[in-house]
This record gives sequence, C-alpha cells and structure tokens, in this order.
Amino acid sequence: MDYQVLMDKAIEVSKNAYAPYSKFSVGACVAGGSGNLYSGCNFENSSYGLTICAERNAIGTAIAAGEKEITAIAIYSPNSPDCRPCGACRQVISDFCAPEGIDVITQDEHGLKIRSFNELFPERFRL
Repeated sequence: MDYQVLMDKAIEVSKNAYAPYSKFSVGACVAGGSGNLYSGCNFENSSYGLTICAERNAIGTAIAAGEKEITAIAIYSPNSPDCRPCGACRQVISDFCAPEGIDVITQDEHGLKIRSFNELFPERFRL
C-alpha cells in the first residue's frame, strides 16, 4: 500500500473540515480490508460533545460502505505536525483494526511517520 496516497487524501479532505471553534482542522483516510480508501474530516458543533473527529468520520464512512476492518489510517492537520488520534478515536480504531494492529501514518516537516497502532494504544480494550 502506498502510504503517501493515504496521506494525500487526508491532506485534501482536511481542507473541508468545519472547525469554527477550535480552528483545528483534521483530515483522515483509512484503508479498508477490501483495499478501498475512505476519507473524513472533523466537524465541530456548538454543543462541543457532539463534535466528530476526522478519524471517526473516515471509519464511519468505511462502515457505511460495508467495511468491517481497516488496515491503515493516515491523519493530517495543517495546525499540528505529527497529528495523532485522540483517546476516543484510538478506541474506535481499536474496534475496527486487526488484533495485531495497523499502521498509523502521520506527517511532520521531515516527511511521513509510520507507527504501529499498538505502540500508540498498548494494552487496549477489546471484546
């Protein structure tokens, strides 16, 4: 899988983020087990708890298309190099990735950074 393609899609969709309160735009792109790619951006709500992160939006889009497993995720924010998923997103990623984990792709001024999801979320809760 070409991780740069995933990152390019995350960068592109970050431009559609709706973040009038935090001004923190994020885009994400997940690869489904089928090989198809699904993108999502964050969108905020005046009732802050209803805000949806880019990662959960992308995963929800994949689920709506019939995917049940993700194999990789790229996350990008123009506001923060090496943008990593929040705790809620880590739990959702956990529920839709293989037990051995997936690769999480971020980007900083030096290029792509690839981490194992298990590194970001060790000893995760799974049913």
